[in-house]
Amino acid sequence: MSDNNSQINIRNTVHEDIPKIVKLQEVSFPQMAIEGMIWKPHHLESHLKVFSQGQFVAEYDGQIVGSVSSLIVKLDPAYKEHTWAEVCGGPEFKNHNATGDSLYGADVSTHPDYRRLGIATLLYDARKDLCISLNLRRIIAGGRLFNYCEFVEKMSPDEYVQQVIEEKIDEPVLGFQLKNGFKFIKVLQNYLKDSRSVDYATFIEWKNPRYQAI
Repeated sequence: MSDNNSQINIRNTVHEDIPKIVKLQEVSFPQMAIEGMIWKPHHLESHLKVFSQGQFVAEYDGQIVGSVSSLIVKLDPAYKEHTWAEVCGGPEFKNHNATGDSLYGADVSTHPDYRRLGIATLLYDARKDLCISLNLRRIIAGGRLFNYCEFVEKMSPDEYVQQVIEEKIDEPVLGFQLKNGFKFIKVLQNYLKDSRSVDYATFIEWKNPRYQAI
């Protein structure tokens, strides 16, 4: 799958991509890299081993400029509060469940020099295509509240999210997800060690319009 206008190619991740993805993570998430919260090579190797279909990269002129990691889960109840580590089973995706009903978006990264080219949208579209092809009920994820650190003294995370939904606050992550058809469900606390989000995240959901209950 590719975008002819931007020469971006989306494909499944292969083992040879792993060192490039680690470097991509370092430049995409410099603060999280300092905090030790980015993928290590053995994590990515585990992703390929447990669910190779759910791992994608974006190439531009032969360079990897974006990536996503995903797994299949089943939450009980469907909107259960969780942390990133709990739902994923750690960075090795030990909770991947081939018989689950939800594709979980564990991560998305885009190179800062190649943003605004639609890379993240193409990667999200790859996830949507996978969700449909596997007849999964939905895609869910915990989204970073990227700019909440600037508002933490002024408002609660729920108030912040409402301001973002009303387009009164510019929030690059949640704003992007809403534009890509995801619905905000609720705020998750202590989701992931992330100073920018003050450890909060949004529980977001995209329902598969072609899902057929078996």
